[in-house]
Amino acid sequence: MEIIKTLLLSLAAFGLASVPFSILVGKWILHEDIRHFGDGNPGAANVFKAGGQKSGVLAVLLDVAKGIPFVLLAYFVFDLPAPSLVAIGIAAVLGHAWSPFLGWRGGKAIAVTFGVLLAYPRHEILLAFIIFMVFGFLFIDSDSWVPVFGAAATAIYSGVTHGGWSTLLMALILAILTIKQLDSIHHLPGLKGRLVRWVQALVKVTLSIL
Repeated sequence: MEIIKTLLLSLAAFGLASVPFSILVGKWILHEDIRHFGDGNPGAANVFKAGGQKSGVLAVLLDVAKGIPFVLLAYFVFDLPAPSLVAIGIAAVLGHAWSPFLGWRGGKAIAVTFGVLLAYPRHEILLAFIIFMVFGFLFIDSDSWVPVFGAAATAIYSGVTHGGWSTLLMALILAILTIKQLDSIHHLPGLKGRLVRWVQALVKVTLSIL
């Protein structure tokens, strides 16, 4: 029965996550096809670029929410084991990344990953992912490398501290995020990120005043 429940919940997670909420928000609220903005990605970032701050926040929340319900159901209602939670969570990430509603194309799966990790019972994995993403945002000079770094560092952290199914979850997420970023990753990242640029700008302003 566990296998059947896992399969059904995985299919449901994939189906929900494949709904392109960001595109729907863009069309219904902004009356724009967000794929005509930014990098053409059908994700929440281009809702912001289409000119809607509130709509962008709504799109982010919906994309995060897609990863939550069926992982929660599997854990709290059906009491399924860790392998089932991993399968259901990955199904959600895959549904967003390769949606059948978009001709098997999709978003970069960062927001839905947060949703899956939010529902996953090992919350220290989510905390580690957030910390490493922030670190990457501040110190890595290529935005495309930030989610890859965040997932890779979290997988290593999980492997060193806990191991087991959490590490497999993050390794699979790392593989998906890397594939989704391949078009944007053309060289190894440098460490002259936002924090360094902010400090340099502050120094320049201070010197100009002095």
